[in-house]
Formats: sequence, C-alpha cells, structure tokens
Amino acid sequence: MAVRIRMKRFGAKNRQQWRIVVSDAKMPRDGRFIEEIGYYDPLPREEKLEVKKERLDYWVKNGAQMSVAVRSLIKRSEKKKRAKT
Repeated sequence: MAVRIRMKRFGAKNRQQWRIVVSDAKMPRDGRFIEEIGYYDPLPREEKLEVKKERLDYWVKNGAQMSVAVRSLIKRSEKKKRAKT
C-alpha cells in the first residue's frame, strides 16, 4: 500500500480550510484516510499551520511520501519560525 501525506479540503464555499492527513494514494482527495496529523487555514491575516511533528516524522520514517503542497507548507512554516528567532 502506497501511503501519502496530503491535504483534505473542508469548510464552506469561499472559506476553505485544509486538514493534513495520511491516506492511501488510491483514495480520493476528500475520501477515507488513515490518520489526521494537522490542519492549515490560509484565510486569516496570518495563515495558520499546525502539524503533529512526531506523527509526521513517524509516517515519513515508515515510507509515507509528502505531497508537493504539504512539503512546501512545512518548509515555509519552518523558515518563518527561524526568521522569528
């Protein structure tokens, strides 16, 4: 089973939010998933990204591949954290 870490859309029209989930690569975007490990809300003035880092590391260590969007979000948030300190 190929496992991917990707985003699942939810929320109202023109007010989307995203959950970061671990799912089988064959499942549809908003379909069944294995585990929810975070969320992303792009609409507030300061976008919000929360990820359970230990669960992300666990899944990556066990062979899960991150989607391009999730990889760029995590990279951008780590860059912002380094800039603040």
